[in-house]
Amino acid sequence: MNRPSTDPVALFEEALGGHRFALARLMSLVERGGEEARQLGAYTFAKSGHAFTVGITGAPGSGKSSLTSALAAVVRSKEERLSVLAIDPSSPFTGGAILGDRVRMQDHVTDEGIYIRSMATRGHLGGLSLATPQAIRVLDALGWPWIVIETVGVGQVEVEIAGAADTTVVVVNPGWGDAVQANKAGLMEVADIFVINKSDRKGADDTRRDIQQMLELSSLGNWEPPIIMTIATDDVGADQLWESVLEHRSHLLESGDLAERRAQRIQAELEEIVSRSLDQLIGIVMERPEALELKSKMKSGEIDPYDAAKRLIDLAID
Repeated sequence: MNRPSTDPVALFEEALGGHRFALARLMSLVERGGEEARQLGAYTFAKSGHAFTVGITGAPGSGKSSLTSALAAVVRSKEERLSVLAIDPSSPFTGGAILGDRVRMQDHVTDEGIYIRSMATRGHLGGLSLATPQAIRVLDALGWPWIVIETVGVGQVEVEIAGAADTTVVVVNPGWGDAVQANKAGLMEVADIFVINKSDRKGADDTRRDIQQMLELSSLGNWEPPIIMTIATDDVGADQLWESVLEHRSHLLESGDLAERRAQRIQAELEEIVSRSLDQLIGIVMERPEALELKSKMKSGEIDPYDAAKRLIDLAID
């Protein structure tokens, strides 16, 4: 069998025809970035906008991977196709994902209706690879109707998942500590659905009450996040979670909030692209002879940092 082309558009057409190896190559291309990734982004932009994205986030050890696997099983039982992007911490040696495809998700590897991909955070503080929006767009353009994004869980900054998903699921475990953590991390404000996983443990009802009380004290919009009790390792509660996701999707469509969320997402992506492009440009300008001369003058006290910065910006613009 012939190996797929390295051309982004040709690879996309191969993947559209059902070739998993081509799809894997596309995801690798997206993670590497560069001109080929940019070409792919331009090609898929107009073809996307149809998939619904579900973000699953929460503290490490809360059972997100098991919950994702259980949810995937429910989705497949409805004969729906889905893809899973598992955002992992980066290897300090290779920059790649060090957790790989989660062990629980191995239950689904032979299912052609599921695509699973681990992506490295590459040190990005939000726990989300900068390539994630692009990967979502490629999967969307290839016709995957449901895309689940599971974050590694990195504390307060994991709220960034809300910017990449249509529905955000926040997972906590029984115990007051998790409820406090959820509140401090700002997850109370971004959660569309709360899941208390490992709900067979002591304190599950107390945690539910704590979250409910915090919700009552919060300034909510026209959607009140439901609280779902699950035992993901036993596939308990995953069906209720799926029903809540469907209800939230209907709410977003009826209220017009889905279009607004996606518009904000595109705006945030644009700002990120501009910011990174400027960073690269500044790095180049800083190595120019004129910049080195300016830094020398600043060190000697001939000019102040603000004056030096203004002159460097003028160099970049020119």
